[in-house]
Amino acid sequence: MTVSALTPGEQFEISDEGVLVRDSATQVLILSVDGQYVWSLTPERDGHPADGGILVPWPNVLTRFLNGSATVTIADYEGEVLFEEKVSLGTHEGVISIVDGSGNPLSVDKVGHLTRAFEATDTRIREEILDGTQRVLADLRDVVGVEAYLNYGALLGAIREGRMLGHDSDTDVCYLSKHTVPAEIITESYAIERTMRERGWNVLRMSGGDIKVLHQVSDGRKVHIDIFVAFYVPDEVGEPVFYQLGNRSGRLRREAIVPVSTINLHGYDFPAPAEPEEMLAFIYGPQWRTPDPSFKYADPPAGVRRLDGWLRGFRTDMGHWTEFHGNRGGDLEGKQSSFGEWVLEQLPEDAKVVDIGAGAVGRDARYFARKGHQVQAMDFSRAAVAAIRRRANRNKLSMNADQLILGELRQTLTLGARLARDPHHLYARDLIGCLDKAARSQLWTLSKMALRPGDGKLYLEFAVTGEEELPEPKPEGLVRRVDPAVVQAEIEAAGGVVEHLEINDGQDMLGDPLPGVARLRASWPSPRHRAEGN
Repeated sequence: MTVSALTPGEQFEISDEGVLVRDSATQVLILSVDGQYVWSLTPERDGHPADGGILVPWPNVLTRFLNGSATVTIADYEGEVLFEEKVSLGTHEGVISIVDGSGNPLSVDKVGHLTRAFEATDTRIREEILDGTQRVLADLRDVVGVEAYLNYGALLGAIREGRMLGHDSDTDVCYLSKHTVPAEIITESYAIERTMRERGWNVLRMSGGDIKVLHQVSDGRKVHIDIFVAFYVPDEVGEPVFYQLGNRSGRLRREAIVPVSTINLHGYDFPAPAEPEEMLAFIYGPQWRTPDPSFKYADPPAGVRRLDGWLRGFRTDMGHWTEFHGNRGGDLEGKQSSFGEWVLEQLPEDAKVVDIGAGAVGRDARYFARKGHQVQAMDFSRAAVAAIRRRANRNKLSMNADQLILGELRQTLTLGARLARDPHHLYARDLIGCLDKAARSQLWTLSKMALRPGDGKLYLEFAVTGEEELPEPKPEGLVRRVDPAVVQAEIEAAGGVVEHLEINDGQDMLGDPLPGVARLRASWPSPRHRAEGN
């Protein structure tokens, strides 16, 4: 029970900024809107000091819904109500309703995504999800021939509560690979993907060791069943270190995994780790028996970096971009940018263009296509790629859209090799400020491969640092200012030539005025042309 010297109205304050917690002995708080579970939070972890308490900001995925009035309830995990008041947010007009396009209730899951939780799923749909998961595991074990087992939230619910966790939203399965070399682990994962497709499953590849089965259920949605690889790699002294996507790493006995045991969940039998309790302690820590719907993983940074390098490339902000394009894509301007118009004046009539980081609107990519150019739009976010395709089809434009993760060398080299045979110009607006140094290096590699065979150019526009403090471009936290001298030096170190660089006022991604924006044009002359120029 929570003990506080403050009344509930004094203990909590709900505002457009978030939830202000002034005094609470409860670590985990459950927030509901008009009786619908929406979000769980841990103030000390998720918030920051403010106004005599801790302010926990609203998750970005919720902010678009918070316009109107509703009764907000805050409770502890046992259901004791700590606060309940009608509040008004945003413009205060209408009723706050956190639902999808079909009216289904949504909540924030443990990784910050907006989804439908199991407690908002009726029994029939839950059975379809469990049946699909059972069939996926049967195919993995009996057809593919790998040691697959139920894991993560579904395993936790089965062992701790005898049911699915109410705040969970999908099912996860893992398989223990017999391989210890990352290249062999990746090869095995691709073979599994092919077999699962042959079995009729709709499969989406997430990384070199992670695929999703998109399981269609009768209420119209596609439920994700993640298939994660697990494996052992010896450390420096030859001791096996256990790795399991996503992001788990450390010491776990092989005997805790195989031979598998069997558990029952809502009447369905599933293969499980040999010692489920040991696996759950490895994943969730020694307090795994204590319910915590706001739980967040604390993975060893060294292990995460190894998994990134071995299997994934580097995708730190992918989830944030997916949420941004899914939730705020409509905020982006639909009209072409002035930078796009500037570049168009320099393009030959028959020029082919690759727009890298085209965004959900793909406005400049569509602008080039309308002007008669062959266009390939690329983006980090699958949500953005899907939106570009829909807009192109709706406008009957002849253009392609695909995902490009510049943090993955394999994708960079594949695209670079294709463009070396089919010369294009490269175009990127607001991309440089989204990339770290490693990803920028991949962009220069791509440029070298794509532009050196012909007369193609690289066109960049990005917000720059300056001697005076300048406002950050939007969306804040995802786009940063970059020193133009650093960009020029990196291009030249990669064999490129900066032909033009100017800095003026411009606009950010949302179309708002932004001082200090660079326009840059570069080329990659071949060694022969470079020698002739000297």
